[in-house]
Amino acid sequence: MNVTEQISKEINTKNDIPNFGAGDTITVYYKIREGNKERIQFFKGDVIQRRGIGATETFTIRKISSGIGVERIFPVNSPLIDKIEINKKGKVRRSRIFYLRNLTGKSARIKEQK
Repeated sequence: MNVTEQISKEINTKNDIPNFGAGDTITVYYKIREGNKERIQFFKGDVIQRRGIGATETFTIRKISSGIGVERIFPVNSPLIDKIEINKKGKVRRSRIFYLRNLTGKSARIKEQK
């Protein structure tokens, strides 16, 4: 076994995340530290990509806030993530749906998987 694989298995102890992929609408609850206080904030949007394996796996979420597109990249194994909720399963044909960045309005909708 490779040394990097062994280290990533030790780091990857958190397996309580749900199975989601590109096109799904999810809500990520993550911890924010401000001074000595800690609070939980959520980020709800569409998953536009999921990349990497093991300890370096990340996913990108995109939402529209006040007419402006906002994207945020989260590491899957981050200790700051409190929980992840799947709101909607989307039906897309690609694993990376960056074409959503150029679409607005109704054309930017993702069909729901039945």
